[in-house]
Amino acid sequence: MKKRIIGIIFIVLGLLIALGPQFLFKVCEPTHMDEMPMKCHWSARAEIGVGAVIAAFGIALIIFTCAKIRLGFVIGILLSGIHALLIPYMLIGGCPGDRMPCQKIAFPAITVISILLLIVAGIYTIYLARKKSGGIV
Repeated sequence: MKKRIIGIIFIVLGLLIALGPQFLFKVCEPTHMDEMPMKCHWSARAEIGVGAVIAAFGIALIIFTCAKIRLGFVIGILLSGIHALLIPYMLIGGCPGDRMPCQKIAFPAITVISILLLIVAGIYTIYLARKKSGGIV
């Protein structure tokens, strides 16, 4: 049961990262149809891929039972969480104005979700690494 709960937590967090900027906490939208999308639009698009990978790792955590394999998935989640955190601030970025929706709502929400994901994944990584039956430490 514990394995399912942790997998479900990662699926939900991954879906929030993937779909949040699209539907819940939207990024800036172009004002005209012929206007080019802003940087935050592309950050939100990149988060779809990262969030989908995190959700897929969460599904894999539900399916697989071997501690070493699960540890590999959780390390993948950790790295993907770091990637999700870096997209809006270092890798792609967003609008320069502090009053833009991406800077006020979307990027802080992604930050909170990513940090929560990293905390849960870090704790679970330590748990799996210290586990006596099949762990690596």
